Amino acid sequence: MHRSTREIRLAEALVESADTLVDGFEAAHYLPRVADHCVRLLAARAAGFMLIDENGTVSLAASAAHREAVLDLLRAQRGGGPCLDSYSSGRPVPPVSIGAARAAARWPEFTERALAHGIVGTFAVPLRRHERLLGALNVFMATLPAGTPPEEHTELRLAQLVADCAALGLQNHATYVQCRALADQLQQALSSRVRIEQAKGMLAERWNTAADDAFVALRQYARRRRVPLDRVAREVIDRVVDEAALRREAVRGDDAGGAGGAGGAGDEGPA
Repeated sequence: MHRSTREIRLAEALVESADTLVDGFEAAHYLPRVADHCVRLLAARAAGFMLIDENGTVSLAASAAHREAVLDLLRAQRGGGPCLDSYSSGRPVPPVSIGAARAAARWPEFTERALAHGIVGTFAVPLRRHERLLGALNVFMATLPAGTPPEEHTELRLAQLVADCAALGLQNHATYVQCRALADQLQQALSSRVRIEQAKGMLAERWNTAADDAFVALRQYARRRRVPLDRVAREVIDRVVDEAALRREAVRGDDAGGAGGAGGAGDEGPA
């Protein structure tokens, strides 16, 4: 492969791996696309990812090239294989001949399946972010390069770059989701506070009373009916609240002022 072509393909793979800060992201769609880039970049026959979450749940993703064969080979690693070895050690599994691995009784089920699918060689790299292991990337080859020491294998190093970038993309998306959820919660809390303040002001004006007294009535009304305070505020704003009942809560609040106030023990409820 011409050097400039490989550089372009590496750049494409890294960009695809990093593009995760979007709504609607799904790892089930993202990882196969990254695997497709690996196939083109590494001139491999196929590639696939094995994800393992904190609970030990395994998810598989395969390149479009020979997809069913890749999924079969990843499933065949239940009893051992390059993915599990790489995940367990946190280190790459250098290119290995399937025939040699079979002769050495290494990964028996996996090597039998690999030979049946016409796979000559394979290697795997960990999918990791700092010390956290997420799984592994497995690359399947139709030929093995001759005369290259495993530690100098260019394809192995390139695959690790893509896997590292994919792990970063996955972690960034998880952080993005957490931040979006927190932002939504804060926005809801702010909107609720604004509605409550608006309802207080509306009642204070209608009743010609202090805003604090209006708030006492809102709170007591919500607690007595065991409904959220924000819901009562919405009803006030929409003018659908039982205002007579609300006024009675204001009177009760005034009467209870000398005996513990409106927040007495008997009125606790959601607010």
